[in-house]
Amino acid sequence: MKYIPITPVPIEETELALFEERKKIYPRTQRGWFASWRWVMVTFTQFLFYGAAWLNWNDRQAVLFDLVARKFYIFGLVFWPQDFIYLAVLLVISALSLFLFTAVAGRLFCGYACPQTVYTEIFLWVERKVEGDRNARIKLDSGPLTTRKFSLKFIKHFIWLAIALWTGFTFVGYFTPIRELAVSVGSWTLGPWETFWLLFYGFATYGNAGWMREQVCKYMCPYARFQSAMFDKDTLIVTYDTARGDPRGARNKKVDYKAQGLGSCVDCGICVQVCPTGIDIRNGLQYDCIACGLCIDGCNQVMDKMGYERGLIRYTTDHALTRKMDQKAMWARVFRLRTLIYSGILALIILLTAISLFYHVPLKVDVIRDRGMPKITENGDIENVYRLQVMNTQESARRYKVEIVGAPGAMILNNMDIDVKSATTKAFPMRVRVPAHVFQTGSNRIRFMIKDVDAPDVTVTEKAVFIVPK
Repeated sequence: MKYIPITPVPIEETELALFEERKKIYPRTQRGWFASWRWVMVTFTQFLFYGAAWLNWNDRQAVLFDLVARKFYIFGLVFWPQDFIYLAVLLVISALSLFLFTAVAGRLFCGYACPQTVYTEIFLWVERKVEGDRNARIKLDSGPLTTRKFSLKFIKHFIWLAIALWTGFTFVGYFTPIRELAVSVGSWTLGPWETFWLLFYGFATYGNAGWMREQVCKYMCPYARFQSAMFDKDTLIVTYDTARGDPRGARNKKVDYKAQGLGSCVDCGICVQVCPTGIDIRNGLQYDCIACGLCIDGCNQVMDKMGYERGLIRYTTDHALTRKMDQKAMWARVFRLRTLIYSGILALIILLTAISLFYHVPLKVDVIRDRGMPKITENGDIENVYRLQVMNTQESARRYKVEIVGAPGAMILNNMDIDVKSATTKAFPMRVRVPAHVFQTGSNRIRFMIKDVDAPDVTVTEKAVFIVPK
């Protein structure tokens, strides 16, 4: 066999990027129904966040999570570590609400109430006021560094940092009384932990809303990844009507576009220019879409100018679009069995939680028996010593009366009436004497009954063990 040499073919080296290069997005200013609602939510959420920290209730901060004292104040309610169940219920309600809203209308939370969306919108508003609208910002960034450019950038970032630090200050003010915090900041006596969290939260706000923006929604937010599990064909989503809009193309307003074989889309690109995440909704639903509806506002304005019917881009469902459903039929399927089940479970949990809070007993008691040996008196009576940990969760000082239940003839030799200040915990020693022969030798069950003197309906009964020596 004749040997035929093979000439090696050179292999071309190809360099592949592991990450997509970011292209800065310059969202265009947009007015309309959805844009107005976004600003309503921005105003509402920030009014709550910045304002609630300064409200007073019963001579204290209305909303305060005092981690040092382990007390959480929410207006007239005081929660202790023992009330952790309410935090768990709150998380369950939040999760179910997210499932319900997503099943009904997609990522409404992302588009209107998510802190990342809200602060990005605030920072963009500052950027527009300082640097101008979309074209002005593009021109400014592409130009050389001049005195004007440096001044505008400095002013913008100064305002961003001021907003971010004020946000961090307010955040810390929910854990350290905000008025005390303001005095500490003004006198430069802020503690190390307060300083750390103020700067950490402030610079996180500055970085996420000022620099990263849509990158947080695309790559850091887990919700964007699992939202499809909560979508179905009857979920309201921002959708481009391909059948009506394509083929796309520019045209004169006075020309019959249908005779030219064109659809309603004039291919102006407004829907892309106003999008905070820079996507083209005409390419179909994408995980980057935060359902803000700005593309709907932009497209509707173009349709109005062209004299076309609105709704080329609109909130609708996949079934409504493909099956040409009217509004009534579409909404009938939106409120389907799945969403009704979510709504029913959510309403039931909220109702039970409200009932629990309404009948919540503002008194907690813990009884601990002293480890020492019981004492036997001269006439044979037995004494045990206990420690009562009494927690008054009310906003006023209370007096309680202590009784022994389940032990005939039992008496408390001290502290039958105890006083506890508002929202505090206090320990009381209790000497309990039981006549001889009431209990058998060994461990016996008794109960401490603690009643509010001024509110007899506030009563707590706590079990304890009474030891009778051999």
